[in-house]
Amino acid sequence: MVGLTGWVAALESYRGRDRLIRTLGYCCQLVGGVLVGHCPARSEVGTRLLVLSSQLSHCRTVLRLFDDLAMFVCTKQYGLGAKEEDILVRCLSVLGNLADQLYYPCEHIAWAADTKILPTDSARWWVLSIAFWGLSLLLGIARSLWMVLKLRQRLRNAAPAFNSQLLQSQRRAMRAQMQSELLTILSNLADLANAVHWLPPGVLWGGRFPPWLVGLLGTISSLLSVYQAIQASG
Repeated sequence: MVGLTGWVAALESYRGRDRLIRTLGYCCQLVGGVLVGHCPARSEVGTRLLVLSSQLSHCRTVLRLFDDLAMFVCTKQYGLGAKEEDILVRCLSVLGNLADQLYYPCEHIAWAADTKILPTDSARWWVLSIAFWGLSLLLGIARSLWMVLKLRQRLRNAAPAFNSQLLQSQRRAMRAQMQSELLTILSNLADLANAVHWLPPGVLWGGRFPPWLVGLLGTISSLLSVYQAIQASG
């Protein structure tokens, strides 16, 4: 009953619901892609799952129409990262926030063009939004890698002094943070692979992934995100 209550509480929040829709959408794409590509007898079921995946993705796109203000507040609160001690972390975070902030209006314009609300070509706006998303992922990966290196160095340097119970708890906290950063790297790498796939053909591996591989990478990223959210909530 406690577990069910936790799930309900998560679904009542926007982020929790988005994680569920994202995970379900990519799982449908993974299974649907496998059925269509490798199980001819089940191709009709696979096609339906791919349609469901597409609709869930569209649902998330519409819901993101309301994310700009929240992102702006987050960017404004962080500012130039004056509270950050590390200059590299500060720069990467500021640039990442800027890329995220620019991603949303580009996606909104692309969506509005697809729905004929705006009389413009959506293709270039989709490419631009994906490029900002990919840049944000790259910056996030660089930031997390730097944090892992810093944490490892701190653990090595402080190892002889970790004798008291307080210091041991700090060591556990640093290890937990390092694990979280590593999971973030894996999640961002999976998303980055998909982001490049959605770029125009000819750009690296743009357009070369089969649906099941896109679904697999998205599922991995989504499950890692869900796991991190559960860990953060205790």
